Amino acid sequence: MALVPYVENPLPALSKLHNSSAQFRFANRDLRLAQDWKKLGVAAVVWDAAVVMCMYLELGKVELKGKKAIELGAGTGLVGIVAALLGARVTITDREPALDFLSTNVKANLPPDSQQSVVVSELTWGEGLEQYPAGGFDVVLGADIVYLEDTFLPLLETLEHLSSDTTVVLLACKLRYERDTNFLGMLKRRFTVEEVHYDKQRDIHLYKACKLTQRRDL
Repeated sequence: MALVPYVENPLPALSKLHNSSAQFRFANRDLRLAQDWKKLGVAAVVWDAAVVMCMYLELGKVELKGKKAIELGAGTGLVGIVAALLGARVTITDREPALDFLSTNVKANLPPDSQQSVVVSELTWGEGLEQYPAGGFDVVLGADIVYLEDTFLPLLETLEHLSSDTTVVLLACKLRYERDTNFLGMLKRRFTVEEVHYDKQRDIHLYKACKLTQRRDL
């Protein structure tokens, strides 16, 4: 998830993003996620897409127990934390400036017996991918990571690297601009893509993608 400077926003609808924490209940556990908009911008607040993703994971439509999962652009870490609570072995990633903040949330919200199932790791899309096993994950998770056009190609490269033919990619997206829809078109050249859920109240689309055995021409 990109890191952006803090800009005070007077809109009441966004006031929750400026709270120092956000509370949820997932996987039969109360969670309290620290937020720090002023320091880390969009990377340090819980967005609706993450909440919708967690709600979907709780439905059990994607097998997580015992599976190897990775979250991209994790921000506060909510999605990865919930995936771990549901039984996955999770690598939770973001850019280096967010890692201490992310690690604090993980440690504060996972019980001791789940701590060893989670690794917090630096990942800038498209860079240093050799640190991660090619096709080495059963599930790839991303919540509200599609919004900066400059990141689209590195993100696609990262998704391809992490995915095998059996990997399930789940992306929770708020389609704010035409470019966001364009990303889905780019994704469909490399993955089969299916919309599996839509949260009308929050206007969040959830897509399931699986790697094509033969990539279409870009």
